[in-house]
Amino acid sequence: MTDTWLPSLIAATPQAGFELAVKLSRVGVKLTQPSEEMRDKLRAAYEQDTAQLIAASQVVAVHFQTIAAANNYGRS
Repeated sequence: MTDTWLPSLIAATPQAGFELAVKLSRVGVKLTQPSEEMRDKLRAAYEQDTAQLIAASQVVAVHFQTIAAANNYGRS
């Protein structure tokens, strides 16, 4: 991947930060499995597997924690 697609972790709002966390997760999957055809085949299996869906949510949550820290969302 040679393009700069992530210039910053700074997000204007917490919602924008969460959307960035989802994007980070999706890009991670694309880099791990570059074949769109294979990703489409695998989607049929995980879209009905609650454990895999929960695992995907956990990945987004970890990314959001990183973005929240970078944006100081936890400030008082």
